[in-house]
Amino acid sequence: MGAGHDHGPITAGAANSRRLALVLGLMLVVAVVQVTGATFSGSLALLADAGHTVTDSFGVALALAAVWIAARPATSKRTFGFQRAEILAAAVNAIVLFALCAFIVVEAVDRLRDPAEVSGLGMVVVAAFGLVMNIVAMLVLRSGAKESLNVKGAYLEVMSDALASVGVIVGGLIVWLTGWQQADTLVSLGIAAIIVPRAWALLKEAVHVLLEATPKGMDLSEVREHLMNHPAVIDVHDLHAWTITSGVPVMSAHVVVAEDDLRDSGRMLDELHECLTGHFDVEHSTLQLEPPGHADHEGARHP
Repeated sequence: MGAGHDHGPITAGAANSRRLALVLGLMLVVAVVQVTGATFSGSLALLADAGHTVTDSFGVALALAAVWIAARPATSKRTFGFQRAEILAAAVNAIVLFALCAFIVVEAVDRLRDPAEVSGLGMVVVAAFGLVMNIVAMLVLRSGAKESLNVKGAYLEVMSDALASVGVIVGGLIVWLTGWQQADTLVSLGIAAIIVPRAWALLKEAVHVLLEATPKGMDLSEVREHLMNHPAVIDVHDLHAWTITSGVPVMSAHVVVAEDDLRDSGRMLDELHECLTGHFDVEHSTLQLEPPGHADHEGARHP
């Protein structure tokens, strides 16, 4: 007994697939320019920014692949299809960002011991180009980041890359105007410091979904109260709510009603589902209507 049993809706990530594809194209162009600029300027900061962009490109490509996988239809073995692939992609993106930070720190320590000659002007020109392209990419993804964790992961990567580009520009100006080569190395460490907290936030949110925790913003005690407000409802137990993927929360519960009211179960289900959809934005919910005392022989049960 439930509503919305089509487990293959258009996910928030799928709705933004064109934006992701456009951003991927922009980032690949930026990556080529940054790698070329880093090679000729000798800048570690620019190389770190280029590595970040390459990682971002991989992340967006992974996000696009996840959207395609998530859109595959549900089967008898995978009743919710592959929608969770978007969340897995977000987790992988976060882990890759952590790996990139480790690389930057190791290289920066080597540069502190043995400073290298760097072209400040080259850093500024290439980083400025990257900044403009990243701003364009952020504008493309901004609305989708509010709807999809997968798109949010790509957005955070582009934003951190934009901040990194600003740092490279500042470092390049210092090297260019003062000749202090260590500014390049310090900017590299700054880039790593920018990436870590955002990667952690993304990983934490992805793990929250993978552990099937209650969707953010949803209070199960409030959900139970709304269900209990129905005049025919005596009790609610085994109430669960979790997220399949961004924008797809689901819920299940056992609802105890008087035996006389079970005769009109269809109407009751409609009213209860309407309550859940209207107040808690739960498109798919499964409710088991049962008479008093039924829970005593259900075996293991939850609150």
